[in-house]
Amino acid sequence: MPRHATDRHTLERETDVSFLRRSGPGGQHRNKVETAVRLVHRPTGIIVVSSRHRSQSMNREAAFERLAERLRTLNHRPKTRVATRPSRASRRRRLEAKRARSTIKRGRRRPTGED
Repeated sequence: MPRHATDRHTLERETDVSFLRRSGPGGQHRNKVETAVRLVHRPTGIIVVSSRHRSQSMNREAAFERLAERLRTLNHRPKTRVATRPSRASRRRRLEAKRARSTIKRGRRRPTGED
């Protein structure tokens, strides 16, 4: 899977930007002015919409930041785990602790009534 660039210049070239009206509270200003921004990242198909601010330019900035963050999480590759074996000493300590716990629990049992 290819890694995707997250710098602003590349993102602007690879995205389709559209402006729309959003529903909800805000009255005439919100219903009349297209301040919401929708970004579609063509290589991945990720769609980001921002309509929090009244300003179209602020929504555009917020949408690009959100898209870059989504691409960073998509690019993340977790480190491969290296399998390790427990040492003999740690295995021995674990077994001794289990034996000690077992004797403590055995001591809590009810007497069987062999008087």
